[in-house]
Amino acid sequence: MNIRTKLAALAGAAVVSTGLVASAAPASAAGPCGGGYYQIDVYNISNLAGKTVGRTHLYYSRSTKKNCAVTYATPAKRGYKAVKLRRSGTLKWTVDAGTFNEYAGPVYVSAPGKCIDIEGYIGGNGATYYGRHCG
Repeated sequence: MNIRTKLAALAGAAVVSTGLVASAAPASAAGPCGGGYYQIDVYNISNLAGKTVGRTHLYYSRSTKKNCAVTYATPAKRGYKAVKLRRSGTLKWTVDAGTFNEYAGPVYVSAPGKCIDIEGYIGGNGATYYGRHCG
């Protein structure tokens, strides 16, 4: 193999590996709500004995001005999960509920200048948080 062939092979390998790294980075950088959302809070869901059985994570995007919520079981397991999100003072919840392996959600709500209410459920255990992240 002459030097020109070796250099061409190395350059080709570099292009392929660069393409793989570049395409993998954005997917791993995006969370459950998508790109541009960052986590702003976590709310515990406890059973009657006070043991944490899950958590609802709240995210926000500055570009879309929307909140997003996702509910996870702790530890992770398949079962009923639900997440609800709404602008405080309204009656309509945005809901995702069912039997899931990983999490319920994401659900989104736009509430610029307003507070939001969040609910999360794992099995028959739930938690509701009113009047959060106002503004």
